[in-house]
Parts: sequence; C-alpha cells; structure tokens
Amino acid sequence: MNKPAIILLSGGLDSTTCAAIAKKNDYDLHGLTINYGQKHNYEIKAAKCVAQNFRFNSHAIININLASFGGSSLVSEELEVPKNRNLEHEKEIPSTYVPARNTVFLSIALAKAETISAFDIFIGVNAVDYSGYPDCRPEFILQFEKMMNVATKDAVQGNQKYKIHTPLIKLTKADIIRKGHQLGVDYKITSSCYTPNQYGQPCGQCDACKLRIKGFSDAGMIDPLTYK
Repeated sequence: MNKPAIILLSGGLDSTTCAAIAKKNDYDLHGLTINYGQKHNYEIKAAKCVAQNFRFNSHAIININLASFGGSSLVSEELEVPKNRNLEHEKEIPSTYVPARNTVFLSIALAKAETISAFDIFIGVNAVDYSGYPDCRPEFILQFEKMMNVATKDAVQGNQKYKIHTPLIKLTKADIIRKGHQLGVDYKITSSCYTPNQYGQPCGQCDACKLRIKGFSDAGMIDPLTYK
C-alpha cells in the first residue's frame, strides 16, 4: 500500500508540479487547499481541477480569513497588486507577501497529517525564481520541520518523524516547467495570476504572471494559457 502524503495545493504551476512528483514517487495524494481570503480565488477552482486530474485520494478546502488582518495586496482591498515590476532589480519583499501564510498553511497541513497518519507533506516553495518571500526559503522549512517533530504525538513518542518535501526549492521556474512536462502535467488547468478575470484569464503583468511567462520562455515551451 502506498504511503499517504499531504499536498498543499494552490492550483498553481508549482504546487501542481509538486503533486506530480509525489504521485511519481508512489504516494497516495491528499490535497489541502486553503481559501484564506485571497482576491485571486479563481485558484481554488484550478485546485479542484488539478485534484480531479490527478485522482487525488482526498481533497479538502479549508476556509480561514487572513483578509481580516490585511497587510498584503493579495487579501486587502486597500492595497493594489503591483504590476510590471522589474523582478531582476527588485530587492524589497513585495506587498503580495501574506504575513505568516506558509506558517499557517503548514500548521494546518500538519494537523491534517496527524489525523490520517501521513508523515510526508509536500509544498511547492521555491527559493530561486520567486518574489523574495521569507517563508519560501530552506531556512524556514528546516526550522518548521524541527518544530513538527517536537510538537506531535507520534514524533515525541518515537513512532515516526515528519518530513516536509520541497522538491522545487532549488529549481528555476524553467526547470520546474521542464520537470512537469516530463511528468505529463497539463499546465492549462493551472492558475498562477494574482489578478485573473472572472474566467481565470491571467493579466500577464503581476509578478506571478511575469515569472511564469519567463519560465516557459526559458524552457523553450509555450504557455497554454491565454493572457489578457
């Protein structure tokens, strides 16, 4: 019997590729999608499509309201998502950073993992072609994994250790796309844009779109999405 794994699934390019890697490694996939009050909530629809496409064993959508805190242009109506930034020269963490988002997501994933005796959690964080988010770095993942193994029943009783899998963390966006292509990922069902229209059509100008467009270009492939 295959081991169960929790897949943090946003419906984007990275988390979908991460799911494909977990499936290739014979895990049973249990998806976890967080509806955290993001303005680009079309990604939840994309996550459902990915879960169906990969025949996940289960897929839970958890509602929390990080928008009530504000602090990010992805959740706050008072802040606009930045467009047309020169990502090669930007050094500051952008307003699209959602405070403590991956800390919250991994905590929820750990709670789910404990309930189904899954000791493997996959998350599609990346520390190469990314927007500078502090919770996408190896240092953060390492420390969170240490915390998992002093905060859970099975770990402290010496039954089994928890592992966070980050197979994309040292890959460029082009490398991720190539990897997904090798695994048969249909990127047409994914959604990366921070400001898509109601039909999911990406803007082509936000950081997420620019990184995706560059990734496909660098990989020598055509993005199946049509941009506004």
